[in-house]
This record gives sequence, structure tokens and C-alpha cells, in this order.
Amino acid sequence: MKKVLVTIIIIVVVILALVAMMVAPYNTMVNKDEACSGQWANVESAYQRRMDLIPNLVKSVQGAADYEKGTLEAVINARSKASSIQVDANNLNENSIAQFQKAQDELSSALSRLMVVVERYPELKANQNFLELQAQLEGTENRINVERNKFNEVVKDYNTYIRKFPNNIIAGLFNFDKKGYFQASEGADKAPEVEFNFN
Repeated sequence: MKKVLVTIIIIVVVILALVAMMVAPYNTMVNKDEACSGQWANVESAYQRRMDLIPNLVKSVQGAADYEKGTLEAVINARSKASSIQVDANNLNENSIAQFQKAQDELSSALSRLMVVVERYPELKANQNFLELQAQLEGTENRINVERNKFNEVVKDYNTYIRKFPNNIIAGLFNFDKKGYFQASEGADKAPEVEFNFN
């Protein structure tokens, strides 16, 4: 009887020790997962700020650049597509982030084309309202870049933590999955070609 009691006590102590060893890593994973979700909200907020600026930017350009309808429509369509793609903070995998980024990159490209078109209209470049919107948009683009970089840092910290041993076992048991990163846009690794004409 004494041996059975000693065996039970040893088993209980081992189980409690294992549980105690899992609690701290599990709680750290929860904290790091929440940090990823919080930083994702900051990324979305920065992108939403850009979305909110676009209608006013399009309106201010519309009056001066009546026959540039194709460019304006491209911006409006890209904005609509980008706003339709929502990523759940609980599903920040590589595929969902790539899909979100692709739509946002299309919007960035459409906005870049719009800014090139604007160069042909001196009255727009002199319009104070347009200049303020352009400055706000540039500031927002910078903010987006900052928030994306912070997101990647937080995700790297989380992914590294859940992949280390023995954390990877606990992560597997409690479904802490690897999260995706923002990647550089396609073609970002190539420097733009610049031609100088000295004629």
C-alpha cells in the first residue's frame, strides 16, 4: 500500500512540474500573439487613413483633370478592391497577408500614376487644398511603412519564440501557428532607371 501511495505522489509531482513548466511559455505565447494582433490593428489603421484621404484627393483632381478619367477610375477601383480585402487578426498567415498586400500595392500603383498625371496640371500643383491632401498622403505612406516594419519585428519575435524547443511542443499543443510577414513589393529590388537628356 505504501509503494502505491509513493508512486501516486511521484506521478502527481511530475504532472504538476510539467504543468508548471508549460504555464510560463504558454502565457508568453499569448502575450506575443496579442502583440501581433495589436500591431496588425496599427497597420490597418494606417492603411485606413490612406483610404479615407483618397476620395477627397480624387475630387480635387477631378475638376482640374476632366479628361484623365481612366486614371481616376483606376484609383477608385483599386481603392474599392483594397477595402474589400479584410484580414482577421487571428489568421495572419503568409497567404492572407500576401493577398492584402497585393491589393494595397495595386492601390499604391494607381496613386503613383495619378501623381504623375497631376504633374501635367500646374493649377493643381498651385491648389492649396490639393497640396495639403498630397502632403497628408505622403505622411500616411510613411506611417504605413513604419507600421509594417514594426509588424514584421513583432511577428519575427513571436515566430522565433514558438519555434524554439521546448516552446514548439507547447505551441503545437495549443495551436500557436506561425504568422506571415509583409514582403517587399515585386520589383522593389530593382533600382529605377534614370535617363538624363543633355541636349
